[in-house]
Amino acid sequence: MKTVTICGSMRFAEEMREIAWVLETQQDMNVLQCVYDPTGVILSPEAVEALTAAHYRKIDLSDAIYVVDIGGYIGQSVRQEIAYAQAQGKQVLFHSSFGKG
Repeated sequence: MKTVTICGSMRFAEEMREIAWVLETQQDMNVLQCVYDPTGVILSPEAVEALTAAHYRKIDLSDAIYVVDIGGYIGQSVRQEIAYAQAQGKQVLFHSSFGKG
């Protein structure tokens, strides 16, 4: 079983939840997800820093990252996460091409 961290824009939060379900139930993957805040709370700079550090730690613990690139969209933060994962020797899987060979 491969452990993956989902990386994607929060505009795709609902889709990322659904993708995580599919990956765990149908693709034999263990998914480390982002923390989703459904209440719309404005985060302090400290909270943003803590969440960012936790996300990069999840990448460290993973075998790969799974990039949710719906419609080809990859934001700047996700581009940085991809670069970090590659520098750590992690596999990068793109949702747009997953399962296409």
